[in-house]
Amino acid sequence: MKAKIIFFFLILISTAELFAQKAAQPDTLKIYRKWSLFAEYHKNQDYETALPYGFEILELDPSKFKTIFFRMEDCLVYMIDSTNLQPATKKIYKDTLMYIYDLAIRTQPDLAAYYYKKKGYYLESWYDGKEQEALEAYEKAYQLDPDLDFYYVDRLGLLYIKLASDENDYRLKAFKVYQDASAKDPNNPVPLERMKSLAENIEQLINITHQAWQLDKENIQKAWQYASITYQTGEYERAIEPLEFLTKKVPDNETYWSRLATSYQKTEAYQKAIDAYKKASQLNPSVREYLLNMGICYKELGQLSTARTFFYRAAELSKNWGLPYIYEATLYQTAVQKCGTFEFMDKVVLQLAVETYRKAKSIDPNVASLADDAIRSLSGSVPSKEEYFFRRLKPGTVIKIEGPCYNWIGKSITVPN
Repeated sequence: MKAKIIFFFLILISTAELFAQKAAQPDTLKIYRKWSLFAEYHKNQDYETALPYGFEILELDPSKFKTIFFRMEDCLVYMIDSTNLQPATKKIYKDTLMYIYDLAIRTQPDLAAYYYKKKGYYLESWYDGKEQEALEAYEKAYQLDPDLDFYYVDRLGLLYIKLASDENDYRLKAFKVYQDASAKDPNNPVPLERMKSLAENIEQLINITHQAWQLDKENIQKAWQYASITYQTGEYERAIEPLEFLTKKVPDNETYWSRLATSYQKTEAYQKAIDAYKKASQLNPSVREYLLNMGICYKELGQLSTARTFFYRAAELSKNWGLPYIYEATLYQTAVQKCGTFEFMDKVVLQLAVETYRKAKSIDPNVASLADDAIRSLSGSVPSKEEYFFRRLKPGTVIKIEGPCYNWIGKSITVPN
């Protein structure tokens, strides 16, 4: 009997819009009375009693109350997941909720992303053989809300992988979904894990996207897809060609320049990397990493003084960031490695490196472990108390760093206690 009543309500709400059109001025008092009863039963979690009133409200005017669909969702999900009803009866409840979502999407298009993602989830969870419908619902949710919760983005990606075949491009779409997710939240390990699960097909993906671009060489979207896949998988040398094309076609796109710069840096084309980072930095001067990476590239080119200038600029842009000082300290170590002979002045330079590491961790606890490791590694390479003593250098004495290899440093250290 209960199943028949539910089926009646399913038919009732399926004609709700038609009734609403015929009743241009619904009985306001009646609908508020129904809402009062519905809301009270819902608040008390008496979902089964609440449902009939909810159906009547939807019949009268589905757009009257903003939360009606959320509350109807609560009621129906409870009846499906938390009761001992017969499977056939639960099936009717399930189908009813699917219709409720469709009605909600038409009635409240501003909340459509929410309804699509929930519809996709329940299509996937409750039904057999409806993965394609669930996938399409997730796709619509993601199109409407690019910042969709990662849980649902992941559901979409997993369905792409599950339903991938030679007749569709779902594998590529899955890769793109996780690419974007990883870019949005680099600290989330799941997107990278998902991409690794596609690893055995990465080469195929790269070849497919490369061929697609070659056949339509002026197509920016195809060039970007090829560039994204090669970049994300660490194929930086292959990423350079499409990224060079993209920066020429769209010279004001910061992302293109940033990725091109990284690709140059990873392939040791340091001067090109510097030029590309400069372009990216001009487009977005607030990104501290561009300045830091320019400094790293200058360091690799042996231009230590210039490198330090860029580290200082990065530090100035973000005053509580210790990483630029970590890299500054490595410059002093590099100078000693290049031309030092482990004489006293070389040790003084390494003492400056130690002090710089200490400065880094004093302003940024995030680099403390890195700094401590470096300081420990240098503990046997800095001047000892005996070396200071034999040179009659008392604690507090200032020692100017000088010499052919170190004139660019322009700093001093103070003999420690």
